[in-house]
Amino acid sequence: MRFEGYRVVVTGAGRGFGRSLAIALGRDGAEVYLSARDFQAAESVAEEVRHAGGRAHAFECDLADPESVREFATTVGEVADRIDVLVNNGAPYLDAGGFLEADDAQIAATIAAGATGTVLATKALLPLLLRSPRPDIVTMVSGCGEYGNHRSEAHEAFYAAKSAQAGFTEVLSKRLRPQGVRVIALYPPDFDDTDPLGPAWDAERADGDALTARSVADCVMFAIGQPRDCYIKSFYFEQA
Repeated sequence: MRFEGYRVVVTGAGRGFGRSLAIALGRDGAEVYLSARDFQAAESVAEEVRHAGGRAHAFECDLADPESVREFATTVGEVADRIDVLVNNGAPYLDAGGFLEADDAQIAATIAAGATGTVLATKALLPLLLRSPRPDIVTMVSGCGEYGNHRSEAHEAFYAAKSAQAGFTEVLSKRLRPQGVRVIALYPPDFDDTDPLGPAWDAERADGDALTARSVADCVMFAIGQPRDCYIKSFYFEQA
């Protein structure tokens, strides 16, 4: 299996694309460390990974809470002496129907988890990454972080969080490259989140323009599976 021996942290893995990616990585040999705000959600996905033949560990982590992020990183360090890949996937989506309709708490939580949480999770887990001979940081930015993008129906606060992630990964890639850390950002538009354990996931992809979770996961696994002299900084996707 391609990722046998890899240790991969995936944040926001209790549902959606985080779940899909965790199962795909587990099936391909990686040992995955999953976080979600709700521990039971993370453990449920960890069980799915194990059922698919992979190894998985579940953790609770609220990316909007700095203390929770620190505790998450500390707990991961208690069960792993290194990690090879950090996937910054966790970021709550917000679509409140309009700028004024979202309350202050929703806006603050969206930016805190997506922007500040990504920075703090990376900072807290970097010492474990630096112990790896093949460290990669992958951030699921989304098209909302692409300059000039206005196509999504997401709330402005979600755009703000994703733009912050984009700026963070840009400078981080420059500053960590001398230490051998590859920093990879993905900017997909909204995509279909198919079930990684269902028949559609393994079936031949149909012709069409709809981006799928399988294809986005394949991009992640392609990038981290490349030789260390192959530095793929970003994936940009054409909007259908």
